Amino acid sequence: MTKIYVLTDNHAQREFKAEWGLSFFIETGGTSILFDFGDSDLFLKNAAKLGIDPLSAEHYVLSHGHWDHGNGLQYMPSRKLVCHPEVFIKRYRGKKYLGLPYSHEEAEQKFDLVLTASPYRISENAFFLGEITRQFDFEDIINDFVKEDGSMDPVVDDSGIVLTGDKGLIVISGCAHAGICNTVEHAKAVTGVNKVQAVLGGFHLKGGDKQCAETISYLKGLNAEYISTSHCTQFPALVEFANELGSRPFMAGQIIEL
Repeated sequence: MTKIYVLTDNHAQREFKAEWGLSFFIETGGTSILFDFGDSDLFLKNAAKLGIDPLSAEHYVLSHGHWDHGNGLQYMPSRKLVCHPEVFIKRYRGKKYLGLPYSHEEAEQKFDLVLTASPYRISENAFFLGEITRQFDFEDIINDFVKEDGSMDPVVDDSGIVLTGDKGLIVISGCAHAGICNTVEHAKAVTGVNKVQAVLGGFHLKGGDKQCAETISYLKGLNAEYISTSHCTQFPALVEFANELGSRPFMAGQIIEL
């Protein structure tokens, strides 16, 4: 069984607080993975209420270099950190800084970095996806992110995790800037497995547009057991997911068992 603890999300429930950020603690195949770190130390506070210790995770993985997924790294001890080589670049939306609190050099001093654009095997049944191949035209969306030199930032460092099991793949995204459909197809290619059990994470969808409609159509075709999004997915898209897929958004403090 795989357990995914939602430590931080932008939906709160009961005694669990929320923020604009994401963090999952994953127990699978006899190992533990801390995937993303939110915007603050809230993931540690919510984890304490769940009775787990994120600092005990055997593996740290960062999906991409945006503040709402990596600012929480400030509260982590030195450990191996798996991420894409472009995670620590400076990036902006207008004048607002969107990047991480560490430069590449500072991160190297604190963490044992595993920087890879290629897929990376985390454990027997878990893979970091590396740089996502972008194949669907409807997910090739121009954004308003820019790099330090003013050029558009396509967020090529956006990645995720795939877990393998008897029921198929469990694909977990951070924000899916590369597109959640592209992410799932990339996970299939990495593992050589076509059957998908679950897809969850931030999907970066607005709703009411072609991308959301095509994404829902694609996900329906997977016949997956579990599909859920929340972080960075706007309310109209969540409504469409509920209506079309019967999907409900995950929330801080939730434990997803697969």
